[in-house]
Amino acid sequence: MGEQSPDGGRKTAKATGEAEPSGKSAPAKKTLARRAGAASEQASAMQAAAVKKAASAKKAASAKKAASVKKSASAKKAAPTKKAAPAKKAPAAKKVTVAPKKATARIKGTAPARTVVHPPSGESRTALVRRARRINRELAEVYPYAHPELDFTNPFQLVVATVLSAQTTDLRVNQTTPALFAKYPTPEDLAAANPEEVEEILRPCGFFRAKTKSVIGLSKALVAGFGGEVPGRLEDLVKLPGVGRKTAFVVLGNAFGRPGITVDTHFQRLVRRWQWTAETDPDKIEAAVGALFPKSDWTDLSHHVIWHGRRICHARKPACGACPVAPLCPAYGEGETDPEKARKLLKYEKGGFPGQRLNPPQAYLDAGGKPAPPLGAG
Repeated sequence: MGEQSPDGGRKTAKATGEAEPSGKSAPAKKTLARRAGAASEQASAMQAAAVKKAASAKKAASAKKAASVKKSASAKKAAPTKKAAPAKKAPAAKKVTVAPKKATARIKGTAPARTVVHPPSGESRTALVRRARRINRELAEVYPYAHPELDFTNPFQLVVATVLSAQTTDLRVNQTTPALFAKYPTPEDLAAANPEEVEEILRPCGFFRAKTKSVIGLSKALVAGFGGEVPGRLEDLVKLPGVGRKTAFVVLGNAFGRPGITVDTHFQRLVRRWQWTAETDPDKIEAAVGALFPKSDWTDLSHHVIWHGRRICHARKPACGACPVAPLCPAYGEGETDPEKARKLLKYEKGGFPGQRLNPPQAYLDAGGKPAPPLGAG
């Protein structure tokens, strides 16, 4: 039997040193577990709430920033711009014209590739000489048969025809001189002619009275001063009635083979378009252009330029789109640049029409040129 305490009850576990039965401590453990779980849940909830609050704050900040940026952009767009002081109106920039690299297959064929033409402002002397000579070489390829477009068989006929060509075309002169030279073949014959009869022959040339006076006067001067022969020196030729430097150089270059530059209206127009010179006086043009070329080139140069002026680079409607020297021309664009339309502007053999001479050189005929019709034909 067990030992009893003085009060008749059982001894406590503390007093006896025996373990307390397990059933007696279970409620406490559960309570502690519940409290721990509740604390853990509360901590998790607090942590989740903090995370949620931080996310909300971040989202709100982003929205606030976006609204601020939008508001700033709207304000900037809505804000009236400050009106600038009226600036001085600048002149319209000159349109840069485009020129073909080469002639349209030497005036026939398809449109070529194109390149920008730069005006030669500030062009050096060396560059000008090179460009001018290149233009002459290009024209020599286009007009290899270039020649004086007045019919003549001797120096006398050439000097008379050149005097008559003032203020009219070479074609008209060529149609008129056959009758004149048939009736007055030598200076002696023309010097003794009846002025009224000569006027009637020369009437188609225009200014026929003044021209009659000139050709009879120069014939008399040839008979009196040079034995009926045309002189081969410039200083002698310019003394003849109606003969100036232009006429003298035509005669010297084509009847005597002595180089000279013929500054007619076509020559003057083209060399200024090409900016070889800005001079307007024929004598100054002659000197300026002559300095760009060897003297041996002067006569052929004159033919090339004059032929180009009559056939392609016309005064009023230059055929820029069919021009073989377009890439070298500062004035490209002054005329028709469309190749097809430009080809319709070509004159004489380039346009499929007769030339100006009734009796042209064989080389011209071989190249496809057609002789002009006589006066009154067609």
